[in-house]
Amino acid sequence: MTVYFIGAGPGDPELLTLKAARVIGDCPVCLYAGSLVPPQVVDCAPEGALVMDTAPMTLDDTHGVIKAAHAKGQDVARVHSGDPSLYGAIAEQIRRLRADGIDYQIIPGVPAYAAAAAALGQELTVPEVAQSIVLTRVSMKSTSMPEGETLENFARTGATLAIHLGVRNLREIHRVLAPYYGEDCPVVVAYRVGWPDQMFIRGTLGDIHAKVRAEKITRTALIMVGKVLGEISDFTESALYDPAVPHVLRPKASAKASA
Repeated sequence: MTVYFIGAGPGDPELLTLKAARVIGDCPVCLYAGSLVPPQVVDCAPEGALVMDTAPMTLDDTHGVIKAAHAKGQDVARVHSGDPSLYGAIAEQIRRLRADGIDYQIIPGVPAYAAAAAALGQELTVPEVAQSIVLTRVSMKSTSMPEGETLENFARTGATLAIHLGVRNLREIHRVLAPYYGEDCPVVVAYRVGWPDQMFIRGTLGDIHAKVRAEKITRTALIMVGKVLGEISDFTESALYDPAVPHVLRPKASAKASA
């Protein structure tokens, strides 16, 4: 018996990986986080499977279902939004599984920031514009952040930020980031990426709070901050495909580049 922590992606059932869909289709027990995972994602569960929305359940509740499945020798699909390794709250589940001697595997999924970039039709690592992405969150009502992992410290790097769980704290985000990124730094708030009602609000650090408030968005949104999110056309092309730059798979510069 195995518990499979499965990344469902941000919401679009077609972003479920082939492996994830196969495993869900093989498991007689399926637990999914219904507040973030649409029921259509687990429609591939086998006929007669026990399919439960864990949104109203506690950790002890879900672990109790897993232990019951373990006693029957039934595999469990534990379906989380995005990628389970990012804010998936799987560490505490794994701790209980290890304590009870229950095997588990993790199947990755498409994270929200990647799905948002795809929907926006852009790259997040443009040469000499942005080469780093910080995935972080704000604490608010969640657990506190580790010492040193502050927005101000991340802002000092100038990296692109992907901020989770912060849409209700945009005023504070603006206050902390503006001195480092500037009032006109591009911001995108990605709401319910991959769902039928997904929405992308573009703005700047200076005006994004008003725009988000006008749309009445208070949850399920990712905040992306960085100059790479703006209209950029004048940038250096990557050396990866530069005919004048040889590498292990293209050991010689092309004649065209040498001419």
